[in-house]
Amino acid sequence: MDSPTSRWRPRLPRKRGRWAAGLAALVVLAAGGTWTAVADDSAPAVQREDRMLRMDGVPIDTSYFTTGGAERRPAVLIGHGFGGSKADVRAQAEKLAADGYAVLTWSARGFGKSGGEISLNAPDAEVKDVSGLIDWLAGRPEVELDGKGDPRVGLTGASYGGAVSLLAAGYDQRVDSVAPVITYWNLADALFPDGVFKKLWAGIFVTTGGGCEKFEKRLCEMYERVAVNGKPDAAARELLTERSPVAVADRIDVPALIVQGQSDSLFPLDQADAMAKAISGNGAPVSVDWIAGGHDGGDMEGDRVASRVGAWFDRYLKEDEGADTGPAFRVTRTGGIDSTDGAAQQRGASSDRYPGLTGGGEEIALAGGKQTFRNPAGASPPAISAVPGIGGGLAQLSSVGVGLSLDFPGQYARFDSRPLTESVRVTGSPTVRVNVTAGSGDAVLFGKVYDVSPDGKQQVLPSQLVTPHRITPAQQGRPVELTLPAVDHEIDSGHRLRLVLSATDLGYASPAEPVTYTASLESPLTVPTAPQVKTASTALPWWTWGLPGAAVVIAAALLLSARRRTATPAPDPALADVPLQITGLSKKYAKSADRYAVRELSFRVEKGQVLGLLGPNGAGKTTSLRMLMGLITPDEGDIRVFGHAIRPGAPVLSRVGSFVEGAGFLPHLSGRANLELYWQATGRPAEDSHIEEALEIAGLGDALARAVRTYSQGMRQRLAIAQAMLGMPDLLILDEPTNGLDPPQIREMRDVMIRYAAGGRTVIVSSHLLSEVEQSCTHLVVMDRGRLVQAGPVAEITGSGDMLLVRTAQEVPEPLVEKIAALPGIGSAVRMGDGLGLLVRLDGATSSELITELVRLDLPLTGVGPHRRLEDAFLTLISGGSA
Repeated sequence: MDSPTSRWRPRLPRKRGRWAAGLAALVVLAAGGTWTAVADDSAPAVQREDRMLRMDGVPIDTSYFTTGGAERRPAVLIGHGFGGSKADVRAQAEKLAADGYAVLTWSARGFGKSGGEISLNAPDAEVKDVSGLIDWLAGRPEVELDGKGDPRVGLTGASYGGAVSLLAAGYDQRVDSVAPVITYWNLADALFPDGVFKKLWAGIFVTTGGGCEKFEKRLCEMYERVAVNGKPDAAARELLTERSPVAVADRIDVPALIVQGQSDSLFPLDQADAMAKAISGNGAPVSVDWIAGGHDGGDMEGDRVASRVGAWFDRYLKEDEGADTGPAFRVTRTGGIDSTDGAAQQRGASSDRYPGLTGGGEEIALAGGKQTFRNPAGASPPAISAVPGIGGGLAQLSSVGVGLSLDFPGQYARFDSRPLTESVRVTGSPTVRVNVTAGSGDAVLFGKVYDVSPDGKQQVLPSQLVTPHRITPAQQGRPVELTLPAVDHEIDSGHRLRLVLSATDLGYASPAEPVTYTASLESPLTVPTAPQVKTASTALPWWTWGLPGAAVVIAAALLLSARRRTATPAPDPALADVPLQITGLSKKYAKSADRYAVRELSFRVEKGQVLGLLGPNGAGKTTSLRMLMGLITPDEGDIRVFGHAIRPGAPVLSRVGSFVEGAGFLPHLSGRANLELYWQATGRPAEDSHIEEALEIAGLGDALARAVRTYSQGMRQRLAIAQAMLGMPDLLILDEPTNGLDPPQIREMRDVMIRYAAGGRTVIVSSHLLSEVEQSCTHLVVMDRGRLVQAGPVAEITGSGDMLLVRTAQEVPEPLVEKIAALPGIGSAVRMGDGLGLLVRLDGATSSELITELVRLDLPLTGVGPHRRLEDAFLTLISGGSA
């Protein structure tokens, strides 16, 4: 589907909802409403009116948000997630109201202060309630109308609230636009994928709802029947399907922004794929956004998503054709590592067309032959992948390269690829054809694709996702295609892909009877690569001024070239695509025969990396950078930039941008004149400067015409970023770029570095702010007293300790702590001060083994991760391991 940029109008005439006639009579206001002013100095004052409405006699608790005034405005309904209430969406409601909408929130039946029983968005209950709410909005004098009784209205909400948004759009054609977030298209497919019961999530559903007695009787009976049998029946599937958006798929024809989570074993990406294809097939504009988090935890990107939802409604409710609705497809990808919780930092990749889950398939051969394995009696012990309710503890770890999935020997078949000769970005659902037989009955298998490290010691399951497959006797003994979990994950060169077919999984119901399976491959593994999805690299937004710019040092080096040229070694063709390789670099202090500022330094930087150069004061960082830029000459060693040796004035320095020790501007000249003069000093053609792009990044507006002496410090830094990126250099070098920046500017600078590198460019940053380096950088070089201490990916350096932090939902009793400390391979276990966690030192055991034992001990986990942060690793490295 194309980017939704054209002016859109509904294909069908707008009309009243199916129950609109006469429904207004069922909406009774309960003893007036309560108005509350919401104070916010930065936005129009928002007023909140709390009212209890009645729908078919059921009290529905609502809140209505506006900024007052008589002018007409579009309306937005916001639904809450399952187990929540209207209070959960108050902040979003206030923001939309301040932005010029009339906003109505409500607690669904069975939740909050609303009455009734939970019917899981039944058409004649929760969905009908929404139509009643739309009727109520139609009677408000400040709500814009498209016709009598027909308000201009959009719906949004997460999970449960997202599903009712879609259902309302199908049942009531007064709905003008929707923005569902991490929700389902077919609840039957979500809870019974391929006929396999997702038992843990189903149990959490019922528990979160308050127990079976809180649900409609039919739903309670259905759940108990399936839970006992361990297998869904046709009636169960029919009941959930009729309460899902798929039941009205042909009627949902309004603009839809679909936001779905990558860390989501409840409603995986295939749910969003189905809704996107159906709605776009009805002729409506659709955009799809894969966020980092989901029901399994992770970063929900709340501010960014709320902003995009607001822009979507601006376009399709306010009819603002200048509103930026974003690309047809966007996916959040991993950048550096967050120092506070070990979560991955993000960067965005996008495409002007939604690629689906099978775009750009690449075939990868697997080896393994015919294999036999067993489903154990009682399906126990089960393999472990996602653990619902842990709040992302496992899913987040997978995103930073820590594998905690577990498969028990004899219970799975394994097929491996050869080491990859180049990296592969998987975006979508891999597929493979297999031949499976079972000793009796159905074969229930769980398919997953691991990313295996070159040494084979670590395997990572992207987002901790698996897909269940029920292979009936009629399908056995002949090729059958398996669709594997949809992910966005990059497998590095040298790594292997590993297909595992497991007989069990903790989150699902497997047959209780022991049975033997055989499995063999019938095809290579096909992985979707979606080559059209690109990470933005040059069209950076105006707010990127938070990144300090380059100084005139490169210009100075180039101006010196006529007087300081020396014999330069020939280029090395083998390094033509390598941004930087340093070999045996040494530099003595001035007037010293044996004291070195830098000694025997060697490391390599690849395209697309953000490399952090760390070390205490006097480690040699700035000296190394100055040698790299040709400002000083090394005593020994070799520096190669894209294969060319670095000397003062070397032509390859035109591909390098830098900021070292502050940007130098002529105070009496304007900002624009300073940039133009700098570029003229380089001697390069004016058309190569990309100066307009740089000025757009600077975001100085009219100040560009003013003398630099009138600039504030922040304005000077905005000008400096434009100077650093003149010519859009392939290698950007920044020495202490965060000096003088406030926290919001530091965060913006971090995003720019990640995005700048994402297009194949490279960034080297030297900084003393360890937390920022940890969040911004993909790789590290640690120096101490002029020497290299360690180099490698951030995750390897921070994750090399043997301490794990285990967080729990309940206080851990001391006897259980002692039992954990006595486990084989565990050095020690110490309870945290608040009692809600442990520090566990591994002494031979692996993280996977520890997780398995904790699950078996029924420890209520909320998170597990490496305890060492970059600060710990840094102090350990520079102290020789004593820290």
